[in-house]
Amino acid sequence: MGVKLGDEVRGYTRFRFLSELLVAEGFEVDLVTSSFQHWDKAQRDCSRACYRDLPYQVRFIHEPGYKRNLDLARIRSHRIAAKGVRAFFAERFAEDPRAYDLVYAEIPPNDVARACAEAAQAHGIPFVADINDLWPEAMRMALDVPLLSDIAFAPFARDAARVYELLDAAVGTSDEYAARPSADRQRPYQRLTVYVGNDLAAFDAGAQRHEGAVAKPAGELWVAYAGTLGASYDLATLIEAARLLQERDLPQLRVKVLGDGPDREQLQSLAERLGAPADFLGYTPYDQMAAWLHRSDILVNSLVRTAPQSIVTKIGDYLAAGKPMINTGSSPEFRAKVEADGFGLNVPAEDPKALADALEELVHNPSRRKMMGAKARAVAEEQFDQPRSYQAIVDLIRSLTDQHPTSPDPIPGSEQHHG
Repeated sequence: MGVKLGDEVRGYTRFRFLSELLVAEGFEVDLVTSSFQHWDKAQRDCSRACYRDLPYQVRFIHEPGYKRNLDLARIRSHRIAAKGVRAFFAERFAEDPRAYDLVYAEIPPNDVARACAEAAQAHGIPFVADINDLWPEAMRMALDVPLLSDIAFAPFARDAARVYELLDAAVGTSDEYAARPSADRQRPYQRLTVYVGNDLAAFDAGAQRHEGAVAKPAGELWVAYAGTLGASYDLATLIEAARLLQERDLPQLRVKVLGDGPDREQLQSLAERLGAPADFLGYTPYDQMAAWLHRSDILVNSLVRTAPQSIVTKIGDYLAAGKPMINTGSSPEFRAKVEADGFGLNVPAEDPKALADALEELVHNPSRRKMMGAKARAVAEEQFDQPRSYQAIVDLIRSLTDQHPTSPDPIPGSEQHHG
């Protein structure tokens, strides 16, 4: 539902890239998405040529939209979209009982994913859930009131349980997410972990194209954060750590914050009040962001202690930049990966002194920064480069469609799959 299409600037590329890869592998693909552009909070003009001249067919579902990432309007909007998805599948299968061989859908939104899962079940075809966040677990970051939250989030939990019950396979953006359905079902299922990642060639091209425009004063050392400024992401601790480092006579250090979100104004006020060396650059287009990360010296994955996120989208870009990473996230899976792969340091969440200590350690050890950066880039190339890592999803889809053929007596090598 949040896919970036055509010439749009904002959005996730996971499903677009997967659609392109499936087509290249011989599949026929419909990408079903929303008329509403989540990132711009605006309706798309679905008649534009940039949505038609694609290797896959885009099918737009009407969604009224919303202004905030977490409010009743968004819940209502997704509910209407889920009804539209049900109607879409009903119409497609009425036209052609063999319209699709497999349905692959992201979760969340939970109700939209449930509509996809139940359509697949009704027509006896495989369903794969791509789990890239956990609702309602993540929602408790914004609203965690005993009993009230349980009641408010019950529909999300029911929808998620139904999706997990019906899936044939789960693709998780972390091991934790891929394993999540097992809590709601007893039957075994195929599971696969494929990090969100990025297209390394596109990242490198963007960094090279814009690096000259990123002016870095001689002697400055940059600590960068890129991503949402919201409830799960703890920029306040990073700002406080930067202020502590000023007191330790490290005036050359500056924090560069790339991104936007509901907490931006509050964080800027905090930085001004503390006199912290933090620059808020706002939303930065992807190729320009790549240049900023590449020019930075240390990158910070900063999350609050209770954040449910495991391996978030930005990690692929951080690793691609080839810089050391300081991780405050509490996910055991990612903390173990940071340590085992050697590309950074783990520190406790919401602890300004611990974060300042880790930053100071890396500031004074350029050779260690270089070594960690090289390891980060190697991990990006091996595990996060979409053209390479997403092939596992294609192989999974092919195996499921081969096990559940919907076309009579296909001629080997000539069949086309519809996904």
